[in-house]
Amino acid sequence: EIAEAYERGVRIVLVAGPSSSGKTTFTKRLRLQLMANYLRPHQLSLDNYFVAREFTPLDDKGEYDYEHIEALDLELFASDLRRLLAGELVDMPIFDFNQGARVYQKELLQLGEGDLLLIEGIHALNPRLIPEDLQPLTYNIYISALTAIGLDAHNRIPSTDIRLLRRMVRDHKYRGYSAIDTISRWHSVRAGEERWIFPYQQRANVLFNSALMYEVAVLKTLAERILYQVPACVHEYSEARRLLRFLEHVRPAPFDVVPSTSLLREFIGGSSFHY
Repeated sequence: EIAEAYERGVRIVLVAGPSSSGKTTFTKRLRLQLMANYLRPHQLSLDNYFVAREFTPLDDKGEYDYEHIEALDLELFASDLRRLLAGELVDMPIFDFNQGARVYQKELLQLGEGDLLLIEGIHALNPRLIPEDLQPLTYNIYISALTAIGLDAHNRIPSTDIRLLRRMVRDHKYRGYSAIDTISRWHSVRAGEERWIFPYQQRANVLFNSALMYEVAVLKTLAERILYQVPACVHEYSEARRLLRFLEHVRPAPFDVVPSTSLLREFIGGSSFHY
């Protein structure tokens, strides 16, 4: 379908979705599929367009609001996008999360004839991101983990719990965050989704469901190890216990059943993709 859209003049594919929906791996796999269709796609993450940390908007608690649309440098992004579509050679920014600042490392990108730009990020479908005159060049994809599995005939597994478990396991493995860190931040993440992501999902040309039937069984062992470390004296303890009680209903599955190209590998490790 995207190949057909390209024939109609589409040059930008936007991939949006809530936290831990699998946007990055989805975009990487989409890139491979488009290459198999003789197109030349290039992947771009909106995370690299964060403003410097001291300019990040604050929420009502006075904390950094990384989910806010103005946490992105919209002016720089629009400028780079126009230059890329004009065929210019652009030095692409990289955001250093340790420094809280944008750096340049000679990551040069130039679009040629037949090239597509794949842009992924939570704000990809926000109309403020793409200048109005360029929006006819876009094809919009919305991705989320919409699990249909239930614990029994009356209790379904919330999609938000799947994403929280994914994020908890990933943040612990790759960012050194504890379950307390992830749980304490989750309320702000969810509030940002309600304000900045969900209102624009109807702009999507297509919806992709990233939920996997077996993923809770795989996440179980990893998540339990992290959740058991939450002490009873902290506010996050009740949420940790709730998740542990939920996981008691699930039998664990071995990690080696997960293919190296699976979207789940983005969170548990062992992916054949580079992040």
